[in-house]
Amino acid sequence: MTVTGGRKLSPNAILRNRPLRDYTLITIGILLTGWGLDAFLIPNKIAAGGVSGLATVFFYTAQDLGITLPIGIQMLVMNVALLFLALRARGWRYAARTIYGIVGLSLAIDLLAPITPQLAQHDLLLAALYGGAVCGLGLGLVFKAGGNTGGTDIIAQLLSKRVPLGIGQLMLMVDAVVTVIAAIKFGPDLALYGAVAIFVSGSTIDLVLEGLSVEKAAFIISNESERISSAIITDLGRGCTAISARGVFSGQAREMLFVVVSRTEIDALKSIINTLDPTALLVISDVHEAIGEGFKEMRQ
Repeated sequence: MTVTGGRKLSPNAILRNRPLRDYTLITIGILLTGWGLDAFLIPNKIAAGGVSGLATVFFYTAQDLGITLPIGIQMLVMNVALLFLALRARGWRYAARTIYGIVGLSLAIDLLAPITPQLAQHDLLLAALYGGAVCGLGLGLVFKAGGNTGGTDIIAQLLSKRVPLGIGQLMLMVDAVVTVIAAIKFGPDLALYGAVAIFVSGSTIDLVLEGLSVEKAAFIISNESERISSAIITDLGRGCTAISARGVFSGQAREMLFVVVSRTEIDALKSIINTLDPTALLVISDVHEAIGEGFKEMRQ
């Protein structure tokens, strides 16, 4: 609970207080995604999964028959049914951002297409890498703001509440089906480039949502926990938390220290532990984001 101007704000109220920030991020994300599709993926027949991948396959299939099916309009039509699912499952607040994302991306793709240069036409690998990265950056910004652009994004976000899999994993499963369809139309080589774009896009989305792994979390189990914690506070200038723990085999109670440090401080931390207790158990893991004293400031 946050207090502002003498009033306590619930988590939902806090989220409602930042629509400008969210819709700005969604708009930037939509433009980046649309430009990435028009510049790298669509002109090179790289179907990077999802509704956009299906629309790309249908676009070139119709083109072979002398028919023009704008990809943005196709995506808008495909997303109508999924939008009703979003309305029923998540409510109007979620649907408002979904409608904005769906309509915005559809318009961005069709409006940017005539003025967007077709890049990396002679190097499909570069097209897949850059297209996946740009689209992933755009989608990451959209997801970060609590929106989505329809298609498999909606399917993944809805299924994630019922299936013990992450959004990224669910999107990959749906995208695999689109990749098979693309292989039938464009051939296995272009389908594989599409798979590369999907992987790069998913990795970029995770990077935007979780951040770079800049900090490290360390768990220390030692009989010299008091001396080690004092050295961490004095020599590294980092806070340290002692957690009550018990060895399952020995039944012995002891303290486990928890500390978050930057990557540049890992060597100094190891040196402290090795000097004070060479037999200590040290476990180091990645931290995608550390917010609070000594790290980033908390921002709404």
